[in-house]
Order: sequence, then C-alpha cells, then structure tokens
Amino acid sequence: MKTAIYGAGSLGTVLGAYLTKGGVDVELVNRNKAHVEALRKRGAHITGTVDFTVPVRVVFPDEMGDGYDIIFLMTKQLDNPKVVTALKPRLSAEGVIVTLQNGIPEPGIAEIIGPDRTIGCTVEWGATMGEPGTSELTSDPAALSFHMGGMPGVPQSRLDMVKSVLEKMCPVSFESNLLGARWSKLLINSTFSGLGTVIGGTFGDVCTNPGALEAAVRCMKECIDVGRASGAVFAPVQGKDITRLFYYSNCIKKAFAKMLIPVAMKKHYGIVPSMLQDLRKGKKCEIDAINGVVCEFGRKYGVPTPVNDRIVEIVRAEQDGKLAIDPKNIEII
Repeated sequence: MKTAIYGAGSLGTVLGAYLTKGGVDVELVNRNKAHVEALRKRGAHITGTVDFTVPVRVVFPDEMGDGYDIIFLMTKQLDNPKVVTALKPRLSAEGVIVTLQNGIPEPGIAEIIGPDRTIGCTVEWGATMGEPGTSELTSDPAALSFHMGGMPGVPQSRLDMVKSVLEKMCPVSFESNLLGARWSKLLINSTFSGLGTVIGGTFGDVCTNPGALEAAVRCMKECIDVGRASGAVFAPVQGKDITRLFYYSNCIKKAFAKMLIPVAMKKHYGIVPSMLQDLRKGKKCEIDAINGVVCEFGRKYGVPTPVNDRIVEIVRAEQDGKLAIDPKNIEII
C-alpha cells in the first residue's frame, strides 16, 4: 500500500511520525526546504504533550511518484483546485484522497476526482510547528481522535483501509453522517480557532477570557443555527452531543453552556490556532474557509451571523496589518 501525507506541516508531521512509528510506510510531502532537510537528517521530533523522534521518509512535491493508494491532504484548502488536480494522476486505479482540512472541502475535491474517491476526516487534536523537523503536539494524548466518512460511492474496503492506517495513531470513529461531522468540526474551529486568532491566544485563552467566552457561546449558537438551516445534523464529538450541551434558548441554558465550555475543552487548552500560527509567520490564513463558511451559509439560508461576521472582519484586518493581534480585540465583538 502506497501512502503519502501531502502538506506535512504541523499536523502532518505529527501524523507522519505516529504512522511511521506504527509501522506504516508513509511518505511525507512538504515544500519547505529547511523542514524537509531537518526531517531527512534528524527525523521527525514530536514534542509538547509527548516527546519522541522517529526517522521518516520525506520528499518535495516534485519528487513524488505515482500509484498512491492513499493521499492524506493537509494543505490549505484555498489551494485545492490546483493541488487536487495535480494529485489526481498520481493516484492508483482505486486510490483515494483523504482530506483532513478545515471547513467543508469534500464537495470541491469530489468535483475533481469523483465522489467515489473522496474521503473526509476531521482531526480532533492540535499541533504547532516548531523549528524545522519539529512539531509540538498540543492536545492531551488521551484526547486524540479522528472522525472519518466517505462521499457517496466510496467502497467500504477503501474506508476500512484508511481507518486501519489512521488507527496507528489514535481511535477513529466512522461517520455515516460526514456532513454532520464536518459541521461539528466547523463549530469547534470557528469558535476556538476564530476567537483565538482574534485575541492572539490558545484555545485555553478563549475559555478563560470572559469576553471571549461570551463570544464563544454566541458563535456556537450561530453555527448550530446555520448548520441546522442547511439541513445538517451535527455529529457527536468524542461521544458528546455538542448541540445539546452548548445550544441555548434562554439565559439559564446560556449560563450553563458558558460554565461547561472550559471543562469540555480542558484537554485542548494548549492548542494554538492554525490561523494564528499563519499570521505570526506573515502568511494568509484560512478565515474564509472557517468562520467565512458559517457566514456564507448564513447568508444563503437567511440566518444572521453577527459574531462570525465580526470575527472574519477582525482576522482580515490582522492579516492585512491594519489591526494588531491583541486580547483587547475581543472588545470589538
């Protein structure tokens, strides 16, 4: 079985290290010369809530071969039309692309390679890029999981194959409700990655900042309202019905949701939003593929999204250098 991780950055390096450690012959693909050279010389060093180093096989994109049975896609989804088109001829006859990206990327990928070759997977843990060759796992090892599902027509044998590979790292839950799993992940990302980027902090900072916590429950409610309006049925996250826990229709339920958020997110306090990591490196972030998706669907289905609209506005201003990344930005919301 020929396997590759395309876009082996912070998350992809961790995944590649775990899969390699578990006996999977996986190829890490990355454009960053310093990172590739460090991985080749010293192996992948995973720090944070764990600490281990494992030799890995790594190549630049133009060094890839063909005949891949599985390509885990972990680049920014804004580049998907170009990237997926380039990867299509590299797949084996029954090869699949498994997107572990943010937002709801599966429909666009399916348009290029076909729904029967498109698998979606949500990542229930976080990582931060360190020095070249190093990635920091920021979630508790006991709280790592994946949720995956296929677009219509994906053979069960392909799903089972991908599941068996990912299980080399952590538990994998199969989702017959792929869209619902995506909306659940989008809810978490739009809330904690979005607000974390607004205030320049971790998921834990969002939970412990009173203003951010207030915005968080409102952001969650908007996402649930929009998702439901689109017809989505939110999937459980690590066995928990997040809509039942965090949705509110009165002040009592809202107060309960605010009290519960810090407890529910405790094992993920150390996650630094990928969008914030990008801004700190002077890169464009995926705000349009995260909170922007909530806003887009809100407009489509007539559901107001004032908190998500403001998060998008603030993060774009930070990205353009018009606004400093500062905890005080929560006051704008």
